Amino acid sequence: MALPHVVSTLRAKRDEIEAHIAELRRQLDRAERDLSHVNAVLTLYELSPETQTKFPAYANLNRLFAYGEMFKLCKRALEEAGKPLNTREIALAVIRMKGWDEADMQLRKAVAYRLIQSLGTAARQGRIKSVGKRTNVCIWTLNSQA
Repeated sequence: MALPHVVSTLRAKRDEIEAHIAELRRQLDRAERDLSHVNAVLTLYELSPETQTKFPAYANLNRLFAYGEMFKLCKRALEEAGKPLNTREIALAVIRMKGWDEADMQLRKAVAYRLIQSLGTAARQGRIKSVGKRTNVCIWTLNSQA
């Protein structure tokens, strides 16, 4: 039994509308991604005195610390704690000492990665000591606390 002409026409129209909706969704996704990229670039360039405390994405941490300042801050954090601290705890202490936003997770990660380099160099020079790892995070102590 052949389908009535109306049913086959309606099915064809349904398929056409579904394809059109799918294309509109792809265009909407593309537009949302473009908007997000534009907003990200704007946040990089819209630094004013009011937003100066915000940490811009892709900032170079080397320019935010004077020569040797990072190790001095780490040493001060370890002295104030009086016990060994892990890299994350030291990073948080450094962020507090600098007066930056403690809730910024990207900043915490960036400082922690930079600390690993600084503390590793200091450990090779004998100025600080790594006393192992806890949950895959290095624990550091001053040589006098060991």
